Amino acid sequence: MDIRKKITFTYVALSTFSTLLLCIIVFVLFRENNRYHFLKRLEDRAKIVASIHFQKDPEKIKYYKNLKKNGLEELIEEEEFVLKINSANSFDYNTALNLPNQFYTNILTTGKDYFEVNSKYYLGQVFTENNQKYIVIVAARDRRGKTTTIYIVKILFFGGIGFILLAFFLGRFLAKRVINPVARITKEVNRISASNLHNRLPEVKNSDEISDLTETFNDMLDRLETSFEIQANFINNASHELKTPITTIIAESEIMLLKEREVSEYIESLQNIYSQASRLGNLTESLLKLTQTGYDGKKQVLDIARIDELLMDVKSDLDKIYPDNRVSMKFNFAPKDSNLLLIPCNKPLLELAINNIVTNGVKYSDNNEVFVTLSANKEVIKISINDIGIGIPPEDIPHLYEPFFRGKIATKYIGYGLGLPLASKIIRMHDGEIQVQSEQNKGTIVTIIFKKSKIKNPNIKNSNVES
Repeated sequence: MDIRKKITFTYVALSTFSTLLLCIIVFVLFRENNRYHFLKRLEDRAKIVASIHFQKDPEKIKYYKNLKKNGLEELIEEEEFVLKINSANSFDYNTALNLPNQFYTNILTTGKDYFEVNSKYYLGQVFTENNQKYIVIVAARDRRGKTTTIYIVKILFFGGIGFILLAFFLGRFLAKRVINPVARITKEVNRISASNLHNRLPEVKNSDEISDLTETFNDMLDRLETSFEIQANFINNASHELKTPITTIIAESEIMLLKEREVSEYIESLQNIYSQASRLGNLTESLLKLTQTGYDGKKQVLDIARIDELLMDVKSDLDKIYPDNRVSMKFNFAPKDSNLLLIPCNKPLLELAINNIVTNGVKYSDNNEVFVTLSANKEVIKISINDIGIGIPPEDIPHLYEPFFRGKIATKYIGYGLGLPLASKIIRMHDGEIQVQSEQNKGTIVTIIFKKSKIKNPNIKNSNVES
């Protein structure tokens, strides 16, 4: 069953239930109102009957009888009974009355009661005359009340059926009005594929859930389009970067195999092949590490490391690669409590990420000074890498985390455009945040922030770090 029918039937079911409930309430209230007014009429008759019975003056008796006959509306099957009360529990019983004993008991206890049988009402009331108590019982059939009750039942029955039919058409209209915008969105989304991801859903001006849904779809399409573009760019660049050294190695080998050559030529050729193979190996290793960060971050967090010691390990690795580097580690703002420097992490990966960022600072500043500053408190751990190199043009900053992307002014330096994307993924994997501030020809500040409230600590092993 589709949603349109579900909405229609649900609306009809709810309307039927509410209509039935309303009809029952109206019927009960109408019947009680009829009963109330009819009993009031019987009370008036009982007072007149008592007055006629108590009067000794023939003229007054005649007056009350005329009042009863001409001044009051005639009752159907009217009967009158006056029963003398002898004591608190006894009275003169009339055999013409076939009423339950509880009815008489209630009259003697409360002074008034009524009883209904076969649409005929019996009203009993106690009157006192000259210290003598009497039970006056007036009986009559409420034919008009029964007729009006049947009439109101017919009105409620046919009116209810009519309203349910109306509810069905209103439910269909409501379902159509509610579902049509969703159906329109579904139709538009089905038209969008990988070949036309630039298409967007028409904007809805109303600030309702449909408008939010449309906006959410468009935002999702923006992300998908960006992801497809990045993926396509990644594949094109990766294939190009991998193809170049492979082609060079094959060509160099073919040339060497055409004829015998001097030893010096073989050595030169092997050096070229070694250079291209090393480049290919480095590129493959970078791609494998970039893929490794795509796993579940929880599984990658294995250790607890002190961030200051991790930075010193980064500096030690840099000293091996760039012996004359001018990287300065500043721990002036580090807390005295070493526990504030502990972070759950995959130590080799996090070290690789920070190493890539610091290495970029060294490389793109032509081995100028690079300052690495560490600060921490109960809320955050912050690492700032500041260089005074070539900087990054503003138009390149949005593309920094795209694999193989390299800015125009960075192309004169050796690299693959994988370092910063890899570092970004590793830092995000550790629930960290990376911020880049740069000005062309003046330098770059890269800030890594780990918020303690966001750092997850699952599946970690006990560390041997001593405070």
